[in-house]
Amino acid sequence: MPIRETFWNIPHWAEIAQYVAAGLTIIVFIYGVVRHLRRWRLGQKVKRTDRLGTRLWSVVVHAVAQVRVARDPFPGIMHLAIFWGMVALLLGTVLATVDWDVTHLFFDFQFLKGSLYVIYELVLDILGLLLILGLGMAIYRRYIVRPPRLQNNLGRKFTWDDAYVLVMLSLIAITGYLVEGLRIAVIQPDWAAWSPIGNMIASAFVAAGDPNNSTLHLVLWIAHAVLAFTFVASIPYTKLSHLFTVPLNIFFRSLEPAGALAPARYGSGPGIKSKNDFTWKQLLDFDACIRCGRCQEFCPAYASGVSLSPRNLIVRLNSHQWERKNGKQFYGDVVTAEEIWACTSCYACSSQCPAFIEHVSEIVDMRRHLVDEGEVDPMLQEALNNLGRYGNSSGQSERMRARWSQNLPGKIKDARKEPVEYLWFVGDYASYNASAIPATQLAAEVLNHAGLDYGILYEAERNSGNDIRRVGEEGLFEMLVEKNTAALEKCTYQSLITTDPHTYNSLKNEYNGASNGHPVIHISELLDALITNKELTLTHKLDYKVTYHDPCYLGRYNAIYDQPRRVIEATGCQLVEMPRHGDQAFCCGAGGGRIWMEETGVKERPSEIRVREAAQLDGVQILVVACPKDISMFKDAIKTCGLEDRLVVKDLVELVHEAL
Repeated sequence: MPIRETFWNIPHWAEIAQYVAAGLTIIVFIYGVVRHLRRWRLGQKVKRTDRLGTRLWSVVVHAVAQVRVARDPFPGIMHLAIFWGMVALLLGTVLATVDWDVTHLFFDFQFLKGSLYVIYELVLDILGLLLILGLGMAIYRRYIVRPPRLQNNLGRKFTWDDAYVLVMLSLIAITGYLVEGLRIAVIQPDWAAWSPIGNMIASAFVAAGDPNNSTLHLVLWIAHAVLAFTFVASIPYTKLSHLFTVPLNIFFRSLEPAGALAPARYGSGPGIKSKNDFTWKQLLDFDACIRCGRCQEFCPAYASGVSLSPRNLIVRLNSHQWERKNGKQFYGDVVTAEEIWACTSCYACSSQCPAFIEHVSEIVDMRRHLVDEGEVDPMLQEALNNLGRYGNSSGQSERMRARWSQNLPGKIKDARKEPVEYLWFVGDYASYNASAIPATQLAAEVLNHAGLDYGILYEAERNSGNDIRRVGEEGLFEMLVEKNTAALEKCTYQSLITTDPHTYNSLKNEYNGASNGHPVIHISELLDALITNKELTLTHKLDYKVTYHDPCYLGRYNAIYDQPRRVIEATGCQLVEMPRHGDQAFCCGAGGGRIWMEETGVKERPSEIRVREAAQLDGVQILVVACPKDISMFKDAIKTCGLEDRLVVKDLVELVHEAL
């Protein structure tokens, strides 16, 4: 069974033309790739070549196996079918070419024969069908179901770009099967049954009349080849460029903790003043966007009706990079201050992006320039002034920071004056906000009940700087870190604890060892350990039906999901999960400094969307939180939504205190 059957009815001139076309295709393809490389090289330097083994494994997991793509079942299956169908057909073509025109021609040896050739035909036939099924799913989803996240409001160019990919792949697959069917119908090979789709098409040709139409076969073969070469050559110039930009972007992604922002870069000023200030990796980010809309679907700012769409922002930044002379103002024509300030830094966009685009860091870089230019919301500016002067956003004296502890039985140790096992970094909202203070006091009572040796910094504590950094005020962040670090270095302790996820994130990921190598622990982790080790006994089993909100800086940023849930279950409560929970939890809207900004152009605040989601759960009485800001945000939202009789907000510590 010679492989020559594969080239039945193909004249010598057509084979020669095929290789000429292949050479031209490679040249056009390489030129297109080089255009991308040249553009990335215009970006500022940043090092992304450490931990090569980890980076290569990331490519295997997320570019080859496409684990993140598969999280969403329908589009995940669709994309995997298209991807692996394309890969199989490409490899099949390469193998057949090598077998006939390399090993046979030069070495008089063929490896595609006998049983191996039968397996080869079967695998290609099945995976070709897989490709067609995947394309059918894509066409159905994009043009019939039309999910909101795929609605293309990016311009005519992108509409045709999307259609081009589906049409070209469909034509390539269909013409390939027709060529295969005609070949089988004429030569009637004994392996025909092992090419089930091709054999079925061959039977249709036979039933229709004389299948021995060599002209039709040659025309189809030439059409198939032209389509395939055109498709490959066009990859770097269309949406298909993600076939190489996405694997590269995954390889060069940041391996730092999600909660560790890169320090500000100073060129013509801090942050991004124009497109020339982006790093080469950020330019690669923009190029890698496949416009799938997952970031937009999970974005709380977009859901609330403001102007920010993470997808559209990245697409516009990418288009701007390709424009040479346009006369556009970067801030105003390309991006707007309004959309840059709308971000809550919740990290939902980046955590869902199959291409691992780093939206938040890029937005923060643009904020750094806006802060430097004084383009800041008046309320935010007041908060920043207070933070610079008093170390807290409330504008209250630092001597009032520990006032919440005055009515507790017994004075909490001053960690500056005596050694403690646990140093409690309380945080601004937990110390000053009227809604959060009761939970802070209950946390102290629980720690006392457990007999823990702990203390606080009293007036030496300052805001940890987590949200200040994400606002873009890098200088103020560094000042706060310096003051907090100096205070911590004077203390003797074994662990840092906090009830505030924002504080937890900055102390754990951005303080560069300020904790002197001691662990940083969120209260939910501590309570879980105490209960598990029977150092804290909950004698009163609660009988509440509750749901739990994952704070962004505890969950997505630091993967603390199970510990709070185990604590809830230990109190005897029945936990009912919201539809969006875990790494897909919906943000309360407070992060990224949004809690200090005026709400403008909002149809419904993220916190209101979230409490309505909780209120729709059958029988749920309590929305459990594990962040002082969540207490304030959700209590206000419950009032504005008129849900006071339906839902109550309680901190995790409140449940534990009640169950003691």
